[in-house]
Amino acid sequence: MSIRHSLLALLQDAPRYGYQLRSEFEERTGATWPLNIGQVYTTLDRLERDGLVQNDGDDGEGHVIYSITAAGAAEVEGWFAQPVHQSHPPRNELAIKLALAVTLPGVDVSAVIAAQRSASMTSLQDYTRSRRASPAAEAGVRPAPGDTAWLLVLDSLIFATEAEIRWLDHCESRMVALAKLPAPAVPPGAAAGAPAAARKGVRA
Repeated sequence: MSIRHSLLALLQDAPRYGYQLRSEFEERTGATWPLNIGQVYTTLDRLERDGLVQNDGDDGEGHVIYSITAAGAAEVEGWFAQPVHQSHPPRNELAIKLALAVTLPGVDVSAVIAAQRSASMTSLQDYTRSRRASPAAEAGVRPAPGDTAWLLVLDSLIFATEAEIRWLDHCESRMVALAKLPAPAVPPGAAAGAPAAARKGVRA
């Protein structure tokens, strides 16, 4: 998630201080990705260093106001114009967990899948209820921009969770199919269960 560009986009809307930026970000995204205020100010320092924002001084109430520069506005324009590239997929803890589960002895992969499916179904139900309760879900009524933003975030969470559940179903089907296949044959002279690389380093 680009906190850098998100803060720049909010500053393009209007000058703000750190706590305002955090509140605006969380309000517009439904607090789905909470921001640490320290992270906000660290990012502002870097943006100021890079000439993308400027410090406009104290507002008289102890708040340091930041505004976007021309270079910052150009940066935001480029961010909105460019697609988000997934050339380096983010780490998926669930995929990593299942990948390790199927390669380690003694792990009940089916139980891991079942537990995750139950949790994912609960999340999906929560997201769906929130979507139905959103003012933006009312037909024939133009929602406020903030309501539309939250609805888009909810839709993203719903689609992602639905895809996760389908993937879990696929994993379960694959495990069932694999269980019906004969175990791989052990090469003659190889110690059962010993990795080939390890066997090469063993002296007779």
